[in-house]
Amino acid sequence: MIPLVSDTLMIGRNKSCEIHVDCSKVSRHHAKLYEAGGTWVIEDLASANGIMVNGKRIHQHSLKQGDQIDIGSASLWFDNDANHDYSRSEQTLFIDRVLAKELFEGPEKKTANLTSNKKPANPQASPAWSPAVLIKLLWQTLTAIFPILEWASNYKKADLPGDLIAGITVTVMLIPQGMAYAMLAGLPPITGLYASLIPLLVYVLMGTSRQLAVGPVALDSLLIAAGVGVIAELGSDRFIELVIILAAMVGAIQFLMGLTRLGFLVNFLSHPVVTGFTTAAALIIAFSQLKHLLGFQIPQTHHIHTMLLTAYQHIHETNFYTCLIGLSSIATILLIKRIHRKLPGAIITVVVATFVVWWFQLDTKGVQIIGLVPQGLPTPSLPNVTFDAIQTLLPLAVTIALVGFMEAISIGKVFAAKNQYRVRANQELLAIGTANMVVSLFKGFPVTGGFSRTAVNAQAGAKTAFASLITAALLAVTLLYLTPLFYYLPNAVLAAVIITAVTGLIDVKEIHYLFKVKKSEGGLLIFTVLVTLVFGITLGLLLGVAASILLFIALNTRPNTAILGRLPNTDIFRNIERFPEAEQVPNVVILRIDASFYFANTEFLKDKLHEITESSGSSLRAVILDASSINDLDSSADTVLNEVVLDFKRRDITLYIAGVKGPVRDVMTRSGLYSALGAEHFFYTIDAAIKRLESNGISE
Repeated sequence: MIPLVSDTLMIGRNKSCEIHVDCSKVSRHHAKLYEAGGTWVIEDLASANGIMVNGKRIHQHSLKQGDQIDIGSASLWFDNDANHDYSRSEQTLFIDRVLAKELFEGPEKKTANLTSNKKPANPQASPAWSPAVLIKLLWQTLTAIFPILEWASNYKKADLPGDLIAGITVTVMLIPQGMAYAMLAGLPPITGLYASLIPLLVYVLMGTSRQLAVGPVALDSLLIAAGVGVIAELGSDRFIELVIILAAMVGAIQFLMGLTRLGFLVNFLSHPVVTGFTTAAALIIAFSQLKHLLGFQIPQTHHIHTMLLTAYQHIHETNFYTCLIGLSSIATILLIKRIHRKLPGAIITVVVATFVVWWFQLDTKGVQIIGLVPQGLPTPSLPNVTFDAIQTLLPLAVTIALVGFMEAISIGKVFAAKNQYRVRANQELLAIGTANMVVSLFKGFPVTGGFSRTAVNAQAGAKTAFASLITAALLAVTLLYLTPLFYYLPNAVLAAVIITAVTGLIDVKEIHYLFKVKKSEGGLLIFTVLVTLVFGITLGLLLGVAASILLFIALNTRPNTAILGRLPNTDIFRNIERFPEAEQVPNVVILRIDASFYFANTEFLKDKLHEITESSGSSLRAVILDASSINDLDSSADTVLNEVVLDFKRRDITLYIAGVKGPVRDVMTRSGLYSALGAEHFFYTIDAAIKRLESNGISE
């Protein structure tokens, strides 16, 4: 027996855990037990193999009498009887804040009972704040802030080959991408390597995803160019200074969101809005590279038609060699990807194109090249943050913070689900926020988790974040010794890398799917695409989110309602429009409302009830409201229901309510509606209400 004498107990393979389970399938800190409001709760701490309660895998579960908990090779039962009296003489193991005893030894399965006694029988328990407790609390705090302490201490040699290959593969992909995305953002290419190296190291320390590859991404780069480009000239010293400040602001916003547990805000970015936004952004990004493919200047703008018109008007200025390099690079990357997705098409193309430009001296024939790239690691320096800069950049910083977090958490959750572990949204905000604040000290720009690099990282075999450490080490070597090799790298190749990367963001199948599933969501997607193309990246996203919220409100102001009938020879009631065989009950209308009842839809539902009763004629004697789909009831809705009750009484119609949920019933009780209508008018099921009406002779 293990009396639960502390407010919180840790379960895991680490010997510091109060409940120590010596099993290879158990993580060092696998789960925790804690008391919340008089109930004991067990919570999975992102363990590798999870927790089973009564045969079902759970993340968090409130324990009840007799619950069976399976963790690795161990089974525990929860005993909620607080009247038991246990003592050490009866071989009872007491666990408190100080003692850390072993419960399980050896690989064979053991069992134990957890009892919810709050006071240990042993009066000699150690003080609550002993050195052992402080050390344990410190360790728990450190592992929560720095998850690397958890996975590094459990690192397996079997994971090393996969991590090593993945680290090398992502490096080969990240070098050209990082430089290309820096160029897309209007920054010197070297800043892309700075922004690729530093955030990796920070995220490895603080991130909870094992596969997420953090660094520059196309979408953020475009936002930077579009947002900061209207304030300062692209590539100028002032532009670079503002971008560095922007990175610090983005990081600070994300960090504060993590501290205040605001990870849920990303839920306001609905799937159609995100898909529409990324589609429009991908188009803008791709067309923004025309100037590098054609070899002449095209003004930076988010209007695709303006870029195409300018390109057409100056097409005679096209540099033949630049165009040839750019188009052949796109074709080569796509061809290599088609041959085998794991081949590093971008780096192969970069190497070949750089060699061709150097061998034939094409830079003397108008081909734009990277030129001199600074060698060595970046040195830290504080950004020159001013109030005016903060005020000017704040809207853009909020947008990039939200979009960047959305990118990271969405791709992180995908691979966490595939590999059976949990990504903690708020910890991700802290990790990515810290990465952005730190990168601003090293002349970098805002970063986040990249879709394509994370997919490559996972496909190459990454099992832990150690793969990112390999990537960081190789990037450091590149910065120290290999940057002279980039001198003859043509801009057209980096443009090709960007174009081939962002075209993957345009998911035609997903667009078709949304229209197929629900036309309103397909329309929302198209709306987001259009407003983003017309009004720009930042405003386009905000308008898309606003439209998504308005659509949600509009749908809830006119919720679905259904008149129900009984299926023959059953006690099941269904919508008579969808089930023609359903039979309506004589003299009774059964109405189901498929939404919460609140101020925005009260008038609609009031009119609906009036319409139904009027169309039913003088034979109508009762209305049964199926409240099983009503999850909430506000004061406005309660007032309307009281008005309906009075109106029905004047017309000799009786209202009955079936299947009302507890929280809704509580509101009705507090408002007086429950007593005004009478307990005899409330039923657990529609069938029970019908039987009462039949017995009263109302329905015959």
